[in-house]
Amino acid sequence: MITNEYQVSGMTCGHCEMSIREEVAEVAGVQDIQVSAQTGRLVVTSSGPVEDAQVLAAVAEAGYTAVPAT
Repeated sequence: MITNEYQVSGMTCGHCEMSIREEVAEVAGVQDIQVSAQTGRLVVTSSGPVEDAQVLAAVAEAGYTAVPAT
């Protein structure tokens, strides 16, 4: 399993988390998604490599911006 972390801007509530979770779940290979509006953190666990661009595009589709966490 591979885990990637991202920092998401603009989340304020559980609905925000749900929107992001739904979009990121459509990325091929994603197994688990943990997202927190409180911390702005998105943790994506996948069965194989997932390109950051795919996850960032999914977050953008949900209406938010994200960057890989450092």
